[in-house]
Amino acid sequence: MFSKACEYGIKASIYIAEQSLVGRKVSLKEISETIESPTAYTSKILQQLCRNFIINSDKGPTGGFSIDVVMMEKIKLSTIVFALDGDSIYNGCGLGLKKCNEKMPCPVHDQFKLVRDELKKMLESTTIKSLALDLEKKITFLKR
Repeated sequence: MFSKACEYGIKASIYIAEQSLVGRKVSLKEISETIESPTAYTSKILQQLCRNFIINSDKGPTGGFSIDVVMMEKIKLSTIVFALDGDSIYNGCGLGLKKCNEKMPCPVHDQFKLVRDELKKMLESTTIKSLALDLEKKITFLKR
């Protein structure tokens, strides 16, 4: 459903947020190892998240990636998805047809629309902070 870049971006953002809750900045290497993604690819994704003001990047010996704790309440999953994948997840056809709409629906159009609508609600209501807190409490995991 999400692109690989978006999956990595969500995982990275959650991990950075979890570490930011305890005042830690994290390195590119640590992030890519934690989320099991290629370092060069992760770097490009993190640059995009920085450009969209989702994460912060500080250079130097005390540098690293972080997310402002106050901003965590405002950053929704939908913000990350839009920054990395655009809005195609809300508009795409379930079967990948180029022209699929209410007037010319594909065989799964109505059912897929319901799934898309629920996904949109979840993405727009879930904060990065809530996901980081669940990770911190060991309720959820980024890798097994």
